[in-house]
Amino acid sequence: MVCPRCIKVVSDELHTLGFDINRIELGKVELKAVPTSNDILKIKTSLENNGFELLDDKKSRVIEQVKILIIESIRDGKFSEMNINLSKYLSDQVHMEYTHLSTLFSSVEGKSIERFVILQKVERIKELITYRELSMKEIAYYLGYSSLQALSGQFKKETGLTPTAFKAISGGSDRKSISDV
Repeated sequence: MVCPRCIKVVSDELHTLGFDINRIELGKVELKAVPTSNDILKIKTSLENNGFELLDDKKSRVIEQVKILIIESIRDGKFSEMNINLSKYLSDQVHMEYTHLSTLFSSVEGKSIERFVILQKVERIKELITYRELSMKEIAYYLGYSSLQALSGQFKKETGLTPTAFKAISGGSDRKSISDV
């Protein structure tokens, strides 16, 4: 689960299946009763029918936690507030050495954490351009870029367009869902 709508879908599905939820947040559900093997199979099938997967091993849970931390940080503009670097932030939050975390992420996801961050930032830039509420300079600051030129360079490298060209040509129609990045 990587967004509030995901939480709603999962919650609705679990209620439909007859499960009572103690707590639900991004990437984590705590049921009131311990599910049986048959219950887990029903949950797994229901989640897969909605484009989700049941994460039941530690590696998958760690990767999901890292993704959620990155997505939330980008969405909430935490990169502009961070006084520490991303590797330290993730290590502190996940309680794992960054080198190990990075290796695990790359082996499971097929891309580095840094690459995942870049792709997420580019999609957030597209979203913020579409909203037209912030200037490009404000977007650069919000996402933790050192300058507007740094944002523009990375955006062009990833999309083939400058942010201004993207704004003029597509108006945001070229955006991807964050779960598809």
